Amino acid sequence: MSSEAASRRGVPDATVARLPGYLRALTALADDGVVSVSSEELSALAGVGPAKLRKDLSHLGSYGVRGVGYDVTMLAAEITEVLGLARDWPVAIIGMGNLGRALAAYRGFATRGFKVVAVLDHDERLVGLRAAGLVVQAMADLPALVREQGLAIGVIATPPESAQDVADQLVAAGVRSILNFAPVVLSVPGGVDVRKVDLGTELQILAFLAQQRTVPTTRTAEVS
Repeated sequence: MSSEAASRRGVPDATVARLPGYLRALTALADDGVVSVSSEELSALAGVGPAKLRKDLSHLGSYGVRGVGYDVTMLAAEITEVLGLARDWPVAIIGMGNLGRALAAYRGFATRGFKVVAVLDHDERLVGLRAAGLVVQAMADLPALVREQGLAIGVIATPPESAQDVADQLVAAGVRSILNFAPVVLSVPGGVDVRKVDLGTELQILAFLAQQRTVPTTRTAEVS
């Protein structure tokens, strides 16, 4: 859900960011045959505090039943509707390198309300080949994909030097939601939502945290 859509529904952005975690936990509970769940149990599965979870769900109008908790199926359906996942969202992946091909083959999209309808690349040598069962199309096909298949989300998996040009083409074709895997900040007009996934940055943060865990031990040894 975009920030604008969240605002219209009165759901804070921070809450929207946590809803997929709640939905993932609820789906797992439903698969195990669980009918109801307490806020304590659900918060533990989602990795947040019980008070924060209850406040988040209150924005959806869900307060649970004292002594019973939340109806798993009903709450999952409510979150699905709020996130806009009651329909399948057509997705195109641009950039058929190793990352793009891996994303195209990822089966988790289909189970979360997203359908990869096209894979594209600038490289004419790749156009016409197949990736994850789809024929690689040229970037010139973007406008037709928006018109004919309702393409709603573009996933950029290109090298950084190509990402801005791809974003410009997506916007020009009418795509207003972009997921960017390229390690570069994109410039887009108002009304276009961009989410960035920077794997390198996440690894660097993990390296920092790993290093911090060794600091107290080192300092203690020095003092003693």
